[in-house]
Order: sequence, then C-alpha cells, then structure tokens
Amino acid sequence: MIQLRTPTIAFLTLALTIACCGQWLSAAPTQTPPPTQTPTPTPSRTPTPTFTPAPTALALTATPPSLLETDEPFLITGKIVYTSPFFRGNAKDAFVLLEDEAGFVRRDKAFEFPLESQVLGPVQTGRGGGLIYSLLLPAVPQGTFVDVDHDGEDETGVQVFAVAYWPNIWGGTFLERREGTGWSSAHTSALVDSNRDYEITGGILIVWAPDGQQGFPVGFGQDGLLFTDDDPIDSLPAGYTIVDLNETPFKIYKEPQPTIDLYEGETAVTDYSDLDYEEAFDALFEQMSRKYPFTEEKGIDWDALYEEYAPRVARARSEEDFYRAIRDFTWAIPDGHVGLGGGSGALQRVLIDEQGGGFGLAVTELSDGRIIATTVLPDLPAANAGVEIGAEITAWNGKPIGEAIEEVVPYFGPYSTEHTRRLNQVLFLTRVSPYEEITVTYRNSGRAARQVTMNAEVEFDSLIEALPAHDEVALPVEGEVLDDSGLGYIQITTFAGNSKLTTDLWEHYMEGMIDAAVPGLIIDLRLNSGGSGGIAMDLASYFFEGRITLGYWWRYNDLAEEFEPFDIPLRIEPAPRHYRGPVVLLVSPDCVSACEGFAYAMTLRERATVIGHYPTAGAFGAVERGQVELPDGLVMQFPTTKVVTPDGEVIIEGMGVAPDIVVPVTEKSALGLEDAVLNAAIEALAE
Repeated sequence: MIQLRTPTIAFLTLALTIACCGQWLSAAPTQTPPPTQTPTPTPSRTPTPTFTPAPTALALTATPPSLLETDEPFLITGKIVYTSPFFRGNAKDAFVLLEDEAGFVRRDKAFEFPLESQVLGPVQTGRGGGLIYSLLLPAVPQGTFVDVDHDGEDETGVQVFAVAYWPNIWGGTFLERREGTGWSSAHTSALVDSNRDYEITGGILIVWAPDGQQGFPVGFGQDGLLFTDDDPIDSLPAGYTIVDLNETPFKIYKEPQPTIDLYEGETAVTDYSDLDYEEAFDALFEQMSRKYPFTEEKGIDWDALYEEYAPRVARARSEEDFYRAIRDFTWAIPDGHVGLGGGSGALQRVLIDEQGGGFGLAVTELSDGRIIATTVLPDLPAANAGVEIGAEITAWNGKPIGEAIEEVVPYFGPYSTEHTRRLNQVLFLTRVSPYEEITVTYRNSGRAARQVTMNAEVEFDSLIEALPAHDEVALPVEGEVLDDSGLGYIQITTFAGNSKLTTDLWEHYMEGMIDAAVPGLIIDLRLNSGGSGGIAMDLASYFFEGRITLGYWWRYNDLAEEFEPFDIPLRIEPAPRHYRGPVVLLVSPDCVSACEGFAYAMTLRERATVIGHYPTAGAFGAVERGQVELPDGLVMQFPTTKVVTPDGEVIIEGMGVAPDIVVPVTEKSALGLEDAVLNAAIEALAE
C-alpha cells in the first residue's frame, strides 16, 4: 500500500487537530437523534452565502403553462445551510425527502417512513458554494393521513410533511429504518427544540388535504405545543398548503414554486469569533461548565479553572498569547475529546517555537520498562552522535529516563486515560525548542554506555515517522482472507468521511466472509479515530441476532437546567445478515470514540475477544454539538453527551476498552519486525 505523506508543518497541524477530534456522531444528522447536546442560547453562525442554482430541467421556462395558471404548489427549492464540520461526511448520495411527519404528530420516535410516501429530490452544489435542493411534489402524495383538528369526529384528516435532508447510508435508493426514524431534528424545514423533547416549535410544513373540509391548527395553543387539544383550528383548502409556523396565527398559503431553506438546527457551530478575547473565553467557559457531561466523573473544579485561566486570557496581547491560554485551559481537562485547532497561524508558530526542535530521534517504551530508539534519521544529531536503531536510552538531560518521561507535557493533549498520556509523553520526550542542547546516555546493542551532547535542529520528520502512517487515499474498510490460516481479516480505519462508501465496503466484505464461511474473523481497529456512532452500531449489528441495548444518552437540558436521559436508548438492531463464527478485535489507544463504541458493543455477550498492547483511548463523549469558533480562527470542541448503562454506569470514558489478551511490547514489535498483535489474534482463533 502506498503511504502518502503531507508537507511537514501542515501535517502536524492536522495531526494536532485529529489528535483530539475523534467523534461519536448520530446515525444520521437529520433523524430524531441519538440525543446530543442542544447549543446554548448564544450566538450561532448562520452563513448567508450567495447561492446561484445550477441549471436544471426544473427551470421555470420548462414548466407547462397549465401549471402556471394556478397557485397550487408543485416545485420546492431552497438552500441547505450548514456550519458543522461533520456534515459533508454524509453528503454522498444525499437527497431531500418530503418527510412524512406522522411520527411527530403521534410523538412516535420509532415511526418508520413508509416507502410509498418517500418523494426524493436532488441535492447539488450551487455556483456560489453551499448546497441547494429541488423537490417536485406528486399530484397525490402517499403519506400517512392524520386527523389533527381534535373535534372528536372521525375524519380522513390530512397528510403533514416537512422537507428534510437525508444521507443515503445503507441499501438502495430510499430511506430505510436503520438510517433513521421519527422526525428530523436538523437540516429540515421545521424548527425543532431538543430541550422540549424535540417538539416542532417553528419553521414551515407542507400539508395536503383531500378536500376543503379538513381542519388544521393555526396556532400552538396555550400549551405551546403543536397538534394538541388546545390548538386553534381552521379549515384548509384542498390540495397542497404551505404552513408557516413562525407567524401568529400561522400563515397558511399556496405558492406554485416556494423557496424553503432548511434549518441547520442544533448541529450549528456556536460562533464567538467576533468577540474580544475575554468575552469569548467567558462565553466559552459558561457554555462548557454547564454542558460538559463528565464534571463529576473527572472531578473538574470549574471555579478553580476560571481563576487560573481567565487572568491569562485577560493579559493576552497577541494571537500567540491567546492560543497558549486556551490551549492550556483545554489541557487541564482530562478528556481526549476536548481540543483546539485551526487558527490564523498562531498554532503553527507556537508549535515551532515549543516543539520544533528534534534530533532525528524517536523512542518507544517496551513492556519490560526499557526505552529504545525506534527512529534514527540519517545526518541528524542522534545519528551523528552514534545512536543506532534499537539503542537503549537510560538518561535524558541529566535525569534517569523514567523521571525525564514523567516530566514531559505531551503536545497532543489532553487525554482521557493515563496509558494514552504516557505513550504521548514518550513520543514527545525527544521534542524540544529549536537549537536546545541536551545530554543523553544511551547504549547500542552489545556496546558500553555513552553520554553525548546533542543540539536540536528544526525538524519534524522524526515526529511524523513515529506517528501512525497517514494514507490520504486508503479505503475506510479493507479486507482479505489470510492465506496461511484461511481466517478473515477486515481493517476499519474510520467511521467518519464518506459513510455510504464505508457501509458499501463493509457489506461487500461481510457478505464475502459469510458466504466463504471463514472459520474466524479478525477486525482491526487499531488506527480508527472514530466518526459516526450510528454507523459503528450498524456495523456491529452483523454479529448479533437480537436487539442489544448499550445504554442511554445523557445531555444537559437548558430548560430543566440539569442533565437528563434521552428516552430512546443506544441500541444495536439486527442486521440483514449475521456472522456467527468467532471474532477477534485488534485495538490500540488510536481507537477513539465511535471506534470504542464498536469495540465495547462487541464485548457484550462475549461476542469478541479483544487483543492489543494497550486499551483504547477512553474518550467516549459526543462532540458534534460542542463545536465553537473563537477569535483568530481558532476552533474549540468539547463533548456534550455521555452514555450511561441501564445500571447507571458511564461506559468507556476514562477507561477505554481493555484487551482480554494483552500483548507485550517487545523490541521486535516496537521496531516493526513483527505484528505481534495480529499474530496473537491468529493464535487465539487457532485455539
């Protein structure tokens, strides 16, 4: 496989962002969630780009004259506004749906959108950027009739729709159950409030009536809820009617070609970028201190953090000062999902200033406690000082090697677990400021110990060499049948990115493994930094024949001013096919977030054996509603949701998924001379 490496500084900037950005995302951004955090009632960015629709066959000039003689709606167009960095990962083969809102009318979050009701429209990129859509309405829609006038009489009722964006993640052209149920909470023509159990509180609905005798609400009533007994009712004309819920009373009208933009909703990025440093930090702190879900579990003293970092922010007089203050604030929160990226250059300048010096050297800690050189690049200080691959490092800058490692503040922080932090302390031991002088004591194989002095040069190649290979063109899922053993092997490197590609590849390989009746299956998760938790659960469903409940999502409710569980649990639903043979998972601390959710799910009912040198990262909060823009182009994220078992235990966070079989880190495995973890998996399945 060809390994492509990006330019040095750009790659490290990306790595700094990726290091803290594993995600646990909902199965589809428009379905009634897995519940994640509602944005605080603070400014959110609502971009207003100029959209120029690409020419389509739906141009007005192509409309039959007979349609133009009536005000009956027949074509809806609009923009799809988004700010979330996770949105475009599901954009492949996406569509807009004339979404049947019977699920909302009935408050049925498990409502499946009937196949016969599904009218789809294309989504495309406008000439000015952003997404646009068009949706042709059928003459007679085939949605679910609902009687919403609450007059006690049995009537035909009406069909109620919203326009909603949906990614096509599984199966064929149309929406299926595992892609979502209920009603949309984001990227929809309706405004939805997650603080009120995902009630529709505004926006626009499209209603179809079979005749002029059907009643429909023209207001929310005293309870502020739609489709309840106290709604004021008026009659609708036959055919399609557009209902604007943002006006009082509701505006009910017909228009042949209405423009209806879709609301991003609660997935919108919170924008503090126009505030000054102190205002931005105060707004960020207020949001985080309320909505961060692991305050109790991690023993975070928010008052103490504010007293320490607010004065530093107040003293900031440059981009570098502000970046360092916010960065150190994030480092004080032991959570691998808390992170800081972006910036107008301050991040890169600080990175070079603090970590730009290297010796062409990277080291690894073995299970027996030794620290050995695993990267020695030619013509750089370590090589010039005589350090060889495999050399044992016993002292660093006048201190025993163990003590020196303990004092390292690793730059990819923060971390949810001590084992991940320790690995990164070892990684950053050899990073210093440019031109800094250090002494090192080392012993090459079979030779006496030597103490040498080295001066750091400006280089990042040794750090990049020590990081997992960054392959720009690798497929998210790859598999094969191992020649020697006949075992199946599937590597999943992400649950993010192109979701449709991920699921298509997964189905391809799983069907092949099932049809070939492989005697055992190895699933390699060691380089998977997370992504969509919904997709992770869908992939895990191929190994269970019944429904599995992992736990419940807990998030902060702004109205109740407390954390509360969502009433639909995080579940694994049965897949179309199942693999019944033994399964081994390969894990590492680079398995983060949704990857850990998959690994944890596979430990239920002892479905898989977990093998690795170390546990997973232990970072398992949802971050897609914790995205914040700060001054100077900085982007902050933090988790807003946790998963709690039915017994009340927080899962994964701070612990990770531990291996059932711990494979020692030996000199051979550290130097890449063998894949000891894969070998252990083959041996375990052979037994």
